[in-house]
Amino acid sequence: MKDKNKILAGLAIFIVVITFPFWFNLGKAAPAPELELTEKAKAAKTCVMSKEFMTAEHMQLLDVWRHNVVRGGERMFVNPDGRQFNMSLSNTCLDCHSNKEKFCDRCHDYASVRPYCWDCHIDNPKGE
Repeated sequence: MKDKNKILAGLAIFIVVITFPFWFNLGKAAPAPELELTEKAKAAKTCVMSKEFMTAEHMQLLDVWRHNVVRGGERMFVNPDGRQFNMSLSNTCLDCHSNKEKFCDRCHDYASVRPYCWDCHIDNPKGE
C-alpha cells in the first residue's frame, strides 16, 4: 500500500491523456455546409422523399434502389405521397442536383466519407 500515491498519479495521468482529444476539441466543430440547389430543384420544392429523410437516409435509399433495379428489375419508385420516380442516380437525382461539387461533395467532404457511387456513375450524365 505504500505505492498508493504513485498508482493514483498514474491513473490520473492516464485519464488525462486518454480524454485529451475530447476536451481539447470541445466546441470546435465546424457548422454543416449550406447546399446550393439548382433552379430545377428549387422549382420542384420536394425531393423523392422529405428533406429530413434525404439528409439522414439518402445512402440507404440509394442502396435499396440499386438492389431493386439490379436484382429485381424494378425501375419505378413510388414515394409516400404517391408520386413516381425513375430509380436512377444519374437521371433522377442528378437531374435536379446536377452540380456535384456544390451539392454532393460539400456534405461528403464535411462528413469525411468517400461514397463509391462515382466509381460507376458519371456525375454529369447529360453532358451539361
